Amino acid sequence: MDYDVKDLTLADKGQLRIEWAEQDMPVLRSIRERFSREKPLQGVRLAACLHVTTETANLAITLQAGGAQVALCASNPLSTQDDVAAALVKHHGIPVFAIKGEDHDTYYRHIHAVLDTRPHITMDDGADLVSTLHSQRQELLGEVRGGTEETTTGVIRLRAMAQDGVLRYPIIAVNDADTKHLFDNRYGTGQSTIDGILRATNILLAGRTVVVAGYGWCGRGVAMRAKGMGAHVIVTEVDPLRALEAVMDGYQVMPMADAARVGDVFVTLTGDIHVLREEHFAVMKSGAIVANSGHFNVEIDSEALERMKVSKRRIREFVDEYV
Repeated sequence: MDYDVKDLTLADKGQLRIEWAEQDMPVLRSIRERFSREKPLQGVRLAACLHVTTETANLAITLQAGGAQVALCASNPLSTQDDVAAALVKHHGIPVFAIKGEDHDTYYRHIHAVLDTRPHITMDDGADLVSTLHSQRQELLGEVRGGTEETTTGVIRLRAMAQDGVLRYPIIAVNDADTKHLFDNRYGTGQSTIDGILRATNILLAGRTVVVAGYGWCGRGVAMRAKGMGAHVIVTEVDPLRALEAVMDGYQVMPMADAARVGDVFVTLTGDIHVLREEHFAVMKSGAIVANSGHFNVEIDSEALERMKVSKRRIREFVDEYV
């Protein structure tokens, strides 16, 4: 079995964490029990490009229980949990191609590795797998029966492909399911984004001004959690109806050009590019914190930050200071 993970000796730790996560996944556990009996996916080759975490590990194990031949790569180089990747390989025999912090070339080499399994079904989070399949591995398209896409950004990309007439097989937009955007986006992303910021920075949110860029379901969740922790929340939103909804939900709404001057913490959740850019950085407070919770790392114009900097240093793990 081919695989590429950081360290197989991490597998036992990862297995314990997978089992811990499973305790909060009773529906998936019930499906796994049924799949083990009925084998509805017997003989199906499935290529998955997802965040390699304890939760998706349980999904992969469930698909395997249903008879599928699963291969997994990371949909984001920064979210991979190396111990979980090792556990899937060592304890479950699932080929995983994912290493936390992998570079651009390794990321796409891993995508090609799962495509080498000649999948019948694709499972994507962000549409990089499907995009690569259509642009560089067209010889495999004849065997693909369908796929799923998990996140808003990926659904937007795939709908653009469909509109242009280049999407070659049907894909279910999982993000459109009520159980996805009403719960995972709003409550899951809302909590995990705040948790990530606090772990990275060790700041107190109460009393600070948090600027939430984008008032989709993820933005709603982050705004709600920040407000619940005592922050003053400002929302920036280009859709007038969503902006009005944010006002009715009790938040201050203004353009980013104005919010940039008063915010202490900025979080982007738009799926767009350069939401925070040079003119915003130029007027921010000293000590302002910027973070992206969108799928891709293009919402903050990091190239502009590099051009503007006098100096840069790694001040904490996952935190770079620009002067």
